[in-house]
This record gives sequence, C-alpha cells and structure tokens, in this order.
Amino acid sequence: MSPRQCLAIEPEKWQEVGAPGLGNPLAAPDCGNLRMAVMTSAWTVCPEPSASSVARALWRTYYTEVSDRWFQAHEERDTPADELERELVVANDHATLTPPSGMLLLGRYEGKPAGTAGVRLLNGCCTAQGESGRAAAELKRLFVLKEARGTGGGPALLAAAEDAARTLGARTMLLDTRSDLAEAWSLYERSGYERTAPHNHETYAERWYRKCL
Repeated sequence: MSPRQCLAIEPEKWQEVGAPGLGNPLAAPDCGNLRMAVMTSAWTVCPEPSASSVARALWRTYYTEVSDRWFQAHEERDTPADELERELVVANDHATLTPPSGMLLLGRYEGKPAGTAGVRLLNGCCTAQGESGRAAAELKRLFVLKEARGTGGGPALLAAAEDAARTLGARTMLLDTRSDLAEAWSLYERSGYERTAPHNHETYAERWYRKCL
C-alpha cells in the first residue's frame, strides 16, 4: 500500500469469511438495523500522518478506553486524570508509525474517522526476524470507536495493516495484547494468528501472537 493508496472495503465480504467486525467491541450484533448497515456501507482505510490531529484524537480515545478497562478490572474506577496524562506521554509511539519503518492507517466509516491500525518494523531487535528468517513487523493501535463497532471495521483495519506490513517489507506480523481484551485476541485468532512465547517485555502484555504474511 503506497502512502496515497486507500482501500474501500465492503463489510459483507468480511462476514463471508467468518470474521465479524468490532461488536462489543468485535462480535457482530443481532440487531437487524446494524446488520443492514454492515451490508450496505463500506469502510475506507488510508495511511494517515501519525501526528495529525485526527490520529491524536483517536489515540487519546483508544488509550483512555483500554486504560479505564484495566483500572475498572483491578481498582473498580476509571484511570485517574493525572495518571492518564502521564501515561499518554510515556506510551506515545507516534514517531515509530512513520514510513519507511512504520505506517498508521486511519479507517473511516460512512466518511467519518472511526478507527486506526498501525504497523512498525522491528529492525534492530531480537524479534526483527521471524522463524523463517524473514523481517517482522508489529501491529499497534488496532481500535474502532464504540459507535462504529459491529460494522466490519476490525477485520478491515487488520487486513489493511497486514497489507501495509508487506509493503514495508515484513513477512511476519507480531503483536501482543492483554488477556482481558478478549474481543481483540479472539479477532486475531479468527484471522489466523497463533499464540507464541513472549517476544517483548511490555508491562501489560499477557498474550503474544504471530502470523506469517
């Protein structure tokens, strides 16, 4: 995928291969109206500068949600405001999602920004090569806004991220996630990702996956 290339993705195609979109947040709902929306609308996925205002706004929404879910599970409260601001700075990985070693993808649903996915090459570290000796990339920031979930956005963004990784020269995709984010790792497993031993030491990582591209 070139920096100017976009993918218009008809969500019903993802249903055909058994990969429903981000419901709650990944499973397709039973609501008839939403199912009709899935069949009659499309997602558009394009490269986006990682420092753009749209990308930063979605990054804040994404990080706030996953952080709040962790705090709610462990401390029965949302993330303290001051801690959230500190973590947003510490976890900022905008610079790594820039060509030629990375890319951020922006998904639009019905023309409105509604999700992201990022990839970055793992050059210079022990995981830069897959088992077959081919370069590896890492999946980052796969996220769909709540109001757009259940419309095929998750599989669409994941497929676009894999295409972007291939364009960057990767032949293996690695990722990590938390155990409580079942909707995320269930999507990965449905999409052909296999669990592996840890390939990094991320603080909150609990499940690691790999897929040959």
